Amino acid sequence: MRHPLRHLSLRLRLGLAGALAVVLALGLAALGLSLLFGTHVERRAQAELSIQLDQVLAGLARKDGVLTLVREPADPRFGQPYGGLYWQIVDGDRILRSRSLWDYRLPQVDDLGDGLSHSHRLPGPDGGPLLVVERQVTLPPSLGGDRIQASVAVEAGSLAAARQDFLADMLPYLALLALVLIVAGGAQVMVGLRPLHDLGARVTALRQGTARRMGQDWPQEVRPLATEIDALISAREEDIDRARARAGDLAHGMKTPLQALMGEAGRLRRAGEAQSAAGIETIARALQRHVDRELARTRAAARARDARADVAQVVRGVTAVLRRTPEGSGLDWQNSTTPGLIAAMEESDLAEAFGALAENAARHASARVQIAAAIAEDGLIHLSLTDDGPGIAEGQLSALIARGARLDQGGSGLGLAIASDLAEASGGGLHLENTGAGLRAELRLPPAPPGHPDDPPPA
Repeated sequence: MRHPLRHLSLRLRLGLAGALAVVLALGLAALGLSLLFGTHVERRAQAELSIQLDQVLAGLARKDGVLTLVREPADPRFGQPYGGLYWQIVDGDRILRSRSLWDYRLPQVDDLGDGLSHSHRLPGPDGGPLLVVERQVTLPPSLGGDRIQASVAVEAGSLAAARQDFLADMLPYLALLALVLIVAGGAQVMVGLRPLHDLGARVTALRQGTARRMGQDWPQEVRPLATEIDALISAREEDIDRARARAGDLAHGMKTPLQALMGEAGRLRRAGEAQSAAGIETIARALQRHVDRELARTRAAARARDARADVAQVVRGVTAVLRRTPEGSGLDWQNSTTPGLIAAMEESDLAEAFGALAENAARHASARVQIAAAIAEDGLIHLSLTDDGPGIAEGQLSALIARGARLDQGGSGLGLAIASDLAEASGGGLHLENTGAGLRAELRLPPAPPGHPDDPPPA
């Protein structure tokens, strides 16, 4: 089973991964900054509570032998019941406390005998946590010399609220930063992957024939791939050239034995053995057709590279010849070929392929042959001939247009087979169909790349 992300583009994969990394990193940063800010706020609160504790201790006095606080701290929250800021002094069994505590007594923590301030988390009047700073102090003789425990507390919820407010204020900026980083990451991905896009464009140019090699003008990471593609192309070209040469040699090598067979058939016929001669001639002609077809394919494939043919010019040349033949002289040749079409095919091969179709149309047409050529939606040049003859029997036509069918065995002669082979060698094909007017034969040819100096100006 294939992974659902397997078909995602690299750009989308890297973009999603980068966006996820940015969001995760900024989320962790927000959490860390929030915790750091909370620690900082708590440290500042402890420092302020220590100052307020000093203020409380500085305001103590003895009146009529009773310890009392003569100067209240300045913060008004100490005078507001449950105002969130509290102080408390425990002197033996006697307790002094702020009005904000009302009738609540702060819990005491034992073992504070070192005279230093200690901070704790203790429950408050409303059950919520308090941040408490406590200190045990021995009063001077003027205040009785007693040992007291003084505490100042603030509601810890206010500290948490400050941290949440800080996080809320920070989130819009983090979101903006995330957007900027994601856009910057997307631009980085596009720039980084641009060589892959150029690589695909160069491969397309290789396939279309507008380039011969990948070249070496690539980034260091892509250059080994381009070099391997060039090496593969060179190796394939060498293999194809050797195969074409062997096919051509084989076809040429068979010509002499075929001529010898035909000569032997003539000798037998002169000797009165006409039946044997006819059998040998039939076999020799079949072999000759195969040889001619293979030579045509080899020749077309060998010249397909950099080949160009003006379709309208070839059509005019072939029809001009056919109009002077006995079969074509009495026909109405209607030509609506679009001028300026350049096929990626050798001109002589196009003339041979189109000529084979035109000769077939001339043989079977009653009065008219229609010729048309234009660029179709598939990007190929469609060169068609439609005659007003009887067409081809449906059974034979199905065999002709079936995938992998041998056209020279379909009952329509070698011409259709050679036309098909020449078209396929150039990267196109042959399509046959019966119409209401007769048989329609259509060569589908790839257009040659534009910009060649020999091309005619566009119409």
